[in-house]
Amino acid sequence: MALIRNVRGHEPEIGKDTWLAETATIIGDVKIGENCSIWYNAVLRGDVNSITIGNHTNIQDGAVIHTLYDGSKNPSQTHIGDYVSVGHNAVIHGATIEDNCLIGMGAIVLDNAVVATGSIIAAGALVLSNQKLEPYSVYAGVPAKKVKDVTPEQRDEIIKRTARDYRTYASWYE
Repeated sequence: MALIRNVRGHEPEIGKDTWLAETATIIGDVKIGENCSIWYNAVLRGDVNSITIGNHTNIQDGAVIHTLYDGSKNPSQTHIGDYVSVGHNAVIHGATIEDNCLIGMGAIVLDNAVVATGSIIAAGALVLSNQKLEPYSVYAGVPAKKVKDVTPEQRDEIIKRTARDYRTYASWYE
């Protein structure tokens, strides 16, 4: 069973039909929507500020999601939308990921950055703090720069398919 822990009076909220791997860790002020999957060794640590995750979103193995303390100079919260896939070992720290996005394996998205709707962040990319990305765009590199637009085919075959596939994968474990 996943580690689900209250911290500072905040109890995680887990939506209906959301699957949690046995080694997932969900702490504090975390709200997860419906039909999500949180995979092995993923850590969602809402101890210093809030984390919200929409519906039909998957947080893959080893991903870390955290924030900056509300009392700090530049506090941050993490908001992840609907139909988002956060790849293996990605780090989302106090950023907003809008709907229908793919965050590649090992990518890092830093505080107060905004990944706009329909975007793809390539594996290993670094989205800097306060960076505002264009919707329906592919970003790659360190630091991340726009490399092209997301095509309608990529929306269907990469972003939407990955979100659907991860719901199927989770059903194998239920």
